[in-house]
This record gives sequence, structure tokens and C-alpha cells, in this order.
Amino acid sequence: MTAIDSGALKRTPLHDVHAALGAKIVPFAGYAMPVQYPTGITVEHKAVRETCGMFDVSHMGEVLVKGPDAIRFVNSVTSNDVAALAVGQVQYSTLLRADGTIVDDLLVYRFADHLMLVINASNRDKDLAHLRAHQAAFDCTLTDVSDDTALLAVQGPQAPALVASLASVPLDGIKYYWFTEGRIAGVPAIISRTGYTGELGFELYFDQAQAAHVWNAVMAAGAVTPAGLGCRDSLRLEAGMALYGHELDDHTTPLEAGLNWLVKLGKSEPFLGKDVLVRQHQEGTDRKLVGFTFDERAIPRHGYGVYYGGVKVGDVCSGTMSPTLGIPVGTCYLPTAAAVEGTTFDVEIRGKMIPARVVTLPFYKRPGKA
Repeated sequence: MTAIDSGALKRTPLHDVHAALGAKIVPFAGYAMPVQYPTGITVEHKAVRETCGMFDVSHMGEVLVKGPDAIRFVNSVTSNDVAALAVGQVQYSTLLRADGTIVDDLLVYRFADHLMLVINASNRDKDLAHLRAHQAAFDCTLTDVSDDTALLAVQGPQAPALVASLASVPLDGIKYYWFTEGRIAGVPAIISRTGYTGELGFELYFDQAQAAHVWNAVMAAGAVTPAGLGCRDSLRLEAGMALYGHELDDHTTPLEAGLNWLVKLGKSEPFLGKDVLVRQHQEGTDRKLVGFTFDERAIPRHGYGVYYGGVKVGDVCSGTMSPTLGIPVGTCYLPTAAAVEGTTFDVEIRGKMIPARVVTLPFYKRPGKA
């Protein structure tokens, strides 16, 4: 294990497991997290695409919202329509400010008597402060259960069968972005048909005290490769999934980020930022998120300058050499008029302008997926 100064860093309940596996541990969102194991990022990435990989994402935040106004409250601060959720359904959404910008992206789980919000670890304190600042007018409570909750993501073509072999309830009928409650390896769990890789799989929420037991049970159930944050990033980028702090931030609206499908302007409840988003929907935005590639084998990285018509218009949001496709891939914002497939622009890499070309997101789709 690579040594780091972890005095101020939190640890997930699987920290010792990662250390024993020889993981390279790095600071991430205030946690000491495994970025890769001795197998390496490319091997881990390919395992998720071809067989099965497992991620410890216990650093993510979970907030329970309970009370008569739970749905109305969450609907008032998010872009998607929480009221449209059926019990057992999950929704991707954005948490908004009054100016339409994104506080965070999140998942909303609807249970029979409450909601669960799954938020980014790096935004946990900010999100909770924002939620509490707008809660007063609603009859509901917020409970942060992040430190009590372990979360494993089991992803890849073989993941559904593997998780099903450990589950106390049938999983065949669970659709994408739905969940059930049952036991995994004997441990009570929320079993969610979600993920951040573009592959089949489940995310498992359960008591953090049982983390090592469940991890070991999954590892013993089949050919599972431990996977770190490094390949989680390359997998989600290939699949065109946004990362807060890269594609999304405090200065971006969901319409600029191409997340039009999760902005429900016609929902019955008023919500923060609606006026701005209605105007952007009617008039358009000044910029748009795009995917791009190079014809040469240069690698785009977060923060590299982006130039259109000889003028700097922004920076690369995310970029890598795609392990699956074998080509450079990246994302950035361009002026809306230029944000169409085939547009060419430049990315500055170490003082050299590299020609880039806009391509349609996502870069990768799972075989058989429309």
C-alpha cells in the first residue's frame, strides 16, 4: 500500500481490506480511498466491461427524508419529478439553487414511507446545509446516515447472476433504476439496479459493520476483480456519465450540461431555479457540454485549455485514453453554435495545440443496449 498522511482523512469500513490487497490509497473527498490495486487500472477497467468488478463506494453520502412533506420538499429543491416515482424506484436528479446552478447531482430512492438521497461525498456538508436552509416550510426531517452505511457497487456482465446467488429475494425482475430490500450473504440490504459504469450490475447498501463480511462473500461467489477509483473514472467517462467537479459544478445548469431529460419544467410543484431553466429552455444556453476525441494519440486531461476559433473558451472537464475503445476521449464545454458533431477545435497540451473533434456522447454503449 502506498503510504499517505491520513491523519485528517476518514476511512471507509473496508480500509483494512484494501490495504491487505495492496491497494494504492489516495486522498479523495476527505477519505483515504483505493485508486487502484496491484492489477492496475486497465485490468480493473476491462474486468468490469467483460466479467465483474467490485467497488467500495462507502464514502458516498446517504440522507433519509421522512415526514408528510418529504416528497414535496425534495421536489422543491431538485430538477426531476419526485412525485412521479413509484415505491421501489430510483431517480437521477440535480439539487438546484435559485439561479438554476447545480449544488450536486444525486439519486432519489422512494420507499413506502420515506425517501433516501444519495449524494457525493465531496458535497456532503454543502448539500446538507443547502437542504436544511430550505426545509423550514415543510413538515419533514433530514437524517444523515452516511457514516452508518456501507455501499458496494458490483458491476459487469456477470454481476447480476453473482449478486443473485447471494440474495434472499429474486432479482431477475428488477428493472434499471429500481430497487428491492432483502439480504445479501445474510445481511439486510437495499439491492439497487444502478451503477456508474455503463454496465449491468447492482449497488448494495447495508450496515457498515457488515462491510468486510459482504465484501468477502461477493469475492468468494465468483471471478470478481477489486476495482478502484481510477477505473471507476474511466468507465463512467466512456459511458458519458457526469462527475461533479468536472462536468458539473457550482456555475453550471443541468441544461448546459445536456441533462435536459431530468429537468421536469411541467411538474406540479414549483422548484428552485425553475424561472432560469424555463428561460434557458426557451432561449437556449450560451454553451453546451460535448464529447470529443483526437485523431492523434495525445491524451486530454482535466484542466487543459480548450480553444475555438483561436480563442480560449474553457478547459477540458474530463479526459483519458479509453481502455475499451483505444482512442483519446474527453469532455468540455463549447459555445452552443459549435456544440455539434464534427465541429473541430483545439486542446492545448504542453504548449502544443492538438486538433479535437466533437463526437456524440456516450463514447461507449454496452453491447445489446439500444
